[in-house]
Amino acid sequence: MNNKLIRQFILLGLVTLSAALGSGCSTVPVTGRSQLSLISAGEEMQLGLTSFNQMKKDSPISKDAAANALLQKVGKRIAAIAGPDMPNAQWEFVVFESKEANAFCLPGGKVGVYTGILPITKDEAGLATVLGHEIAHAVARHGGERMSEALVIQTGGNLLGTGLSSADPRLQSGLMLAYGVGTKLGELKFSRRDESEADHIGLVYMARAGYDPEASVQFWQRFADYNRQHGGSGGISFLRTHPVDEVRIQQLKALMPQAKAEFRPAK
Repeated sequence: MNNKLIRQFILLGLVTLSAALGSGCSTVPVTGRSQLSLISAGEEMQLGLTSFNQMKKDSPISKDAAANALLQKVGKRIAAIAGPDMPNAQWEFVVFESKEANAFCLPGGKVGVYTGILPITKDEAGLATVLGHEIAHAVARHGGERMSEALVIQTGGNLLGTGLSSADPRLQSGLMLAYGVGTKLGELKFSRRDESEADHIGLVYMARAGYDPEASVQFWQRFADYNRQHGGSGGISFLRTHPVDEVRIQQLKALMPQAKAEFRPAK
């Protein structure tokens, strides 16, 4: 291939990338950050629904009536606040029987909480902290953003790429990894930026839902203790995807005035 053809080939690849980057942008609710979004909200939601249905077949569902009732109560309150930011969501809240200290929310409003995290959430406000944070990841479409970035890198490497298809099983697998479902996280785990943004949005959501945002600091302090007792990240999925440190707690404290202004105690 001569130099002229090589330059044309590279130029075509750059034009493809530029078009994707220029047309694939959206705005994150609450924070207003602009993000890359090459996967449509509808496609991401369909992937979430399919993945959650499969998970319910593969993973044991808890029969603990009290745990299920608590999740439904807190989940519906947070969903009522987050709903306008995730239109067309088909909310569903399921307690999975597992020792993992984990929770997640897939696109489409599919929320899973593992029994292993309930002793750490301790009460309604603690659970509201976790649900607000996880739902914020889905509302902010962090998983889709990670997948979009991965696709851009892949397209950049291949110049022309291969395009997107909801039939591609790699997308469904990528979505599960991107939202921290299961124990194998791959390369799509959330960044520190995503974690901080989910903390911010989740804090506002729980305050608007009538839960004292100060409870979020108390939860993450308990989780920091839990982390230390288990020797750091270990093999626990939630710990690997959700770093616990003093920086996070200090950031939450800095956001507290905004959250307090949104707080309306539930009647």
